[in-house]
Amino acid sequence: MGGSKKSNMLSRAGIIGELLQFLWQRKLWWLIPMMVVIVLFGMLLVFAQGSAVAPFIYTLF
Repeated sequence: MGGSKKSNMLSRAGIIGELLQFLWQRKLWWLIPMMVVIVLFGMLLVFAQGSAVAPFIYTLF
């Protein structure tokens, strides 16, 4: 089978690996940068909640 090494590597990555594999198999690889931006935005909101930066982040939305 071709590409079995790549498949095994992604299957060990858990949910993120499954999502990437799903997007790649259906030729939706162009969505990957958008997903990365959404995840980074979410991490920014979670980590900034308890800091002094939080009021400035919430004004963006």
